[in-house]
Amino acid sequence: MSGSFRAGEEKERPGVYRRHVNAGGSDVAGAAENVGLAVVSGTWGPLNKPVITEGSDDVASIIGGGKGANVITQMRIGGANTIVVVRVGSGGTQASITLKDDADADVVTLTTLYPTSRAFTVTIKESLEDDTQKMAIIQEGTKDLETVTFAAGSAEVAGIIAAFTNSAYVKAVKKADGSGKLKTISQSKFTGGTDPTVNTEAYDAGFEASEEETWDGVAVDSEEPAVHMLLYTFINRKFEEGMYPYACVGEPKSVAIDTRIQHAAAFNDYKMHYVLNSWVDTDGVVYEGYLAAARIMGMIIAVASNSTLTHAVITGAASLNESLKNAVIKKALKAGCLVLSLSKSRQVWIDKAINTLTVLSADQDKGWKKIRRMKTRFELEDRVDATIENMGTSLDNDDDGRATVISAITDVMDAMVGEKKISPGGTVELDASNPPKGDSAWFNISPDDIDSMEIFYLTYRYRFAPEEEEE
Repeated sequence: MSGSFRAGEEKERPGVYRRHVNAGGSDVAGAAENVGLAVVSGTWGPLNKPVITEGSDDVASIIGGGKGANVITQMRIGGANTIVVVRVGSGGTQASITLKDDADADVVTLTTLYPTSRAFTVTIKESLEDDTQKMAIIQEGTKDLETVTFAAGSAEVAGIIAAFTNSAYVKAVKKADGSGKLKTISQSKFTGGTDPTVNTEAYDAGFEASEEETWDGVAVDSEEPAVHMLLYTFINRKFEEGMYPYACVGEPKSVAIDTRIQHAAAFNDYKMHYVLNSWVDTDGVVYEGYLAAARIMGMIIAVASNSTLTHAVITGAASLNESLKNAVIKKALKAGCLVLSLSKSRQVWIDKAINTLTVLSADQDKGWKKIRRMKTRFELEDRVDATIENMGTSLDNDDDGRATVISAITDVMDAMVGEKKISPGGTVELDASNPPKGDSAWFNISPDDIDSMEIFYLTYRYRFAPEEEEE
């Protein structure tokens, strides 16, 4: 007799029985690049629509100027490469200009694609290289933003409209045929443009607009506690929905230090980070509040989970904007603040890379207080999620299927052991208190994530003279 068997099965009849198992392991999900989310105000871009940007993209073309552009810039300096940008606000007006023909009749209206206060101008002139062509140049100050060309002659109205069909800045609409020939102008101003209104509700709408995108670390350009609490609520909801989000906020020096410490402690959450104080760069520019938070957020996004930000130097910082006494630093650290201090060589650095978690729940250990260990744990869980999800729903809920799941999770842990993110010896096993049933199976995963050596206790053993050796 021959046939197949399942793990643990015992046959009645003598014979040869076989089964097949995967000895090569599962495809293990690697560590994903962490992605930033900037929910910010701006002078350009669609409202409440996520735009995925890379480090090489021009910031002004994404968000214009203002605080939102500052956030993106600081996140990039911190190390974040891919950033999802959501411009917040409601209302506002688009700027426009009406072009005339050579008889001074209104023939074409150029309207900005988005509500904006940006001071655009337009120049219409003959091409210097080809006298059969005309040029239309959209400018901001002395910078040429966009140039299009079209045939000179009696069809210039139709030509300029067609030329701006795929414009990144304006939409051209015909008002009248006119003579067909456009009047030459030089840096004529767009008018009527205003930026949207930005309030607390605008940020709430911006958070909602980002929900379909994949991101990790969030920064805003607001220093208002009400917005920070909305952000806190938002990332906790997304965590419950299966994401692994975290955020960083800050307030300016003008807010009393004790108030800032209280605001940090109120979060008490390993997903929230609060930058307490600020720095000054070599040009005398102060980086505080939302600016400092955006820089630190970029650093948290970029740091690998086998590294720490404790004593990470702030690039470009020349001095502290607010030096703190030792007693204040210790008080702030106990409240979960991310404090900036000076190294012995007078460099501005992160004193201790922690989040705002200070009071542990019954399900939490002290490791959750550290940025490195939060990132390691998030990475492990995310990689396990992705690995099992990639296996599909083809597994049977039997010994073989459950063994495959255990093997796949073990493979992820082994990979992270090799990456010096967790220690060897972690285990995966079925949850004995919740036996498998129906379509469900419960597993206990016990990893030991690695911390950085950050506190050194050195005992120096001095003596007046070495003891003489006995002959």
